[in-house]
Amino acid sequence: MRQCRVGLVGAGGVAQRHARVLSGFDDVELVGVTDVAPEAASALATPHGARVCADIAELLATNPDAVYVCVPPFAHGPAEEALVEAGVPMFVEKPVAVDLGTAERIAELVARRGLRTAVGHHWRYLNVLDQARELLADRPVRMVSGAWLDKVPPVAWWSRRDRSGGPVVEQAAHVLDLVRVLAGEVTEVTAYGNGTPPPVDGADIDSVTTAVLRFADGAVGTLSAACVLGWKHRAGLEILADGLALALTEDGLSIRDADGERHVPADPEAARVAVDRAFVDAVRGVDDDVRVPYAEALATQRLALAVADSARTGTTVRLTAPTAPAALHTGVTVDA
Repeated sequence: MRQCRVGLVGAGGVAQRHARVLSGFDDVELVGVTDVAPEAASALATPHGARVCADIAELLATNPDAVYVCVPPFAHGPAEEALVEAGVPMFVEKPVAVDLGTAERIAELVARRGLRTAVGHHWRYLNVLDQARELLADRPVRMVSGAWLDKVPPVAWWSRRDRSGGPVVEQAAHVLDLVRVLAGEVTEVTAYGNGTPPPVDGADIDSVTTAVLRFADGAVGTLSAACVLGWKHRAGLEILADGLALALTEDGLSIRDADGERHVPADPEAARVAVDRAFVDAVRGVDDDVRVPYAEALATQRLALAVADSARTGTTVRLTAPTAPAALHTGVTVDA
């Protein structure tokens, strides 16, 4: 295909970012936008010459080659089901759902259809990630410490557990995704929330959460998440291996080993462009560098929800590996 015709479901901040990136590609045409708020859809569509669509059915009538699903966590499900049924490749923003049942159902539909998908874990495209993996290639990971210490975003749904999933699911999923890449799969989680919501009307999420993680290969780790600040304080992870300490954030990779200490800067904006470029190229059939298809994002979703569930229930959660990408199961067991 000479031009990739792209539609957007959702017109919020994340959709606006993707629209800016996609409109900078010579081989992409934005053809339609739909949102529950028509004025938001119009504000996004008009500058890009796209059509304002009343719903997903009208968006599909524009004959898009691919569609971006950029909706809040609680709104995932219907759009993805419609796109799978229509056979239209989709890019889904993370987290892929507020619950595991929705994510498992969509994953099964995607696998059955063999649909091209990508999920917006753009940290996978940071220029320093490959270097971190190379440094760890011959050194077993011993300990991991991840953190996302931030503020409450200015959207009403974010502070509701049934709308966002909480800070671990909605924010720290980026960190947990890289934890899986660099340290392997987590088999057991014990987490605690403080039981106190942030000072926001209607909030029912824990304002801070901490978790202990056990990995399949014997490594151990922690994750801390907080939304009590007025700024984004820190988001990233530290990894200890034999004779090696790494600290990775969106801004770069710090390395300490026998050769001393050094820092390699990262380009987060380039990563945000790269994740869109990879998906468009895959849809056009010119390359295949989609690093997080839906099934892979499901594994990160399963881990994030295990942390959230452990904190909510006060119990240890054990994770089991899926038997197949399309398997319908919770992937976790909870110890009383």
